[in-house]
Amino acid sequence: MSAGASPPAKRNAASPATKRTAASPATKRTAASLPTKRNAASTTTKPAGRGVKDISPARLAQLNAGAPAAALTECLAVDFAALMQAVAPQVGRDAMAQMQAEASTGISKRMAVAARLLTDQLGDDCEPMLAAHASDTVRGWACFVIGGVPDLTPGERLERIRPLADDAHFGVREWAWLAVRPCLAAELETSLQALQSWTQDPSERVRRFASECLRPRGVWCAHIAALKSDPDQALPLLTALRADPAVYVQDSVANWLNDASKDQPDWVREVCARWLAGQPSAATERICKRAQRSIAA
Repeated sequence: MSAGASPPAKRNAASPATKRTAASPATKRTAASLPTKRNAASTTTKPAGRGVKDISPARLAQLNAGAPAAALTECLAVDFAALMQAVAPQVGRDAMAQMQAEASTGISKRMAVAARLLTDQLGDDCEPMLAAHASDTVRGWACFVIGGVPDLTPGERLERIRPLADDAHFGVREWAWLAVRPCLAAELETSLQALQSWTQDPSERVRRFASECLRPRGVWCAHIAALKSDPDQALPLLTALRADPAVYVQDSVANWLNDASKDQPDWVREVCARWLAGQPSAATERICKRAQRSIAA
């Protein structure tokens, strides 16, 4: 997510989730009848002002009923309990009460709580239904369902999150990497290897995920100590993206290196010097300039 809002408190990597109970056939039928990205009405009118308080009651009602958010401010304004009632009323009053009790906590924690409540009540197989919903917040819940599934290898988890990493909505793409980051960081070497092929994906969104998900000092998440102390582990992945034509990817690679420069400035200088030797592309020059913005002297 962008830096417009105060980030929630950092969290340690989540412990593996317990096995969920599969949803009953009746539950699946109810879930399947919910609106999807394809059949929901388009209600992406931007908020009238800059803050949550500037969003009209009518627009808030749309968001809480499942309309997609048009800006970060709208993402932050969603009432999770109201949205859950609209999306999956079958989870029951106790789950709704638990969701309402989290109303004042940070949004990342609320996303994880929503996913846990939904999987506790509906089972892990609620993820496809959530991933197809019109609401970007609901698709974000699907990301955290995937992040909480136990006993997946990094490659398996990445394959499940790929469609959401490539989502058309900016918010869903952020939730995608945030949701799986703790699990990927826990198996860092394997995760970096699994992400290598993503650097060649035709979609710039997928290529950007490859860089963004394991930034040493990622936004709204716990730092990765192993990459702060030894960023060279990720050099093959970063090198594959050093001349990426997409600004979206360039910014992520530059931010990755800028993160690393806070702890290993000489390493970042050396990497950029190697990349800039010879006849670097304009993309590489842009990345290196932005990467060294905190250490330029």
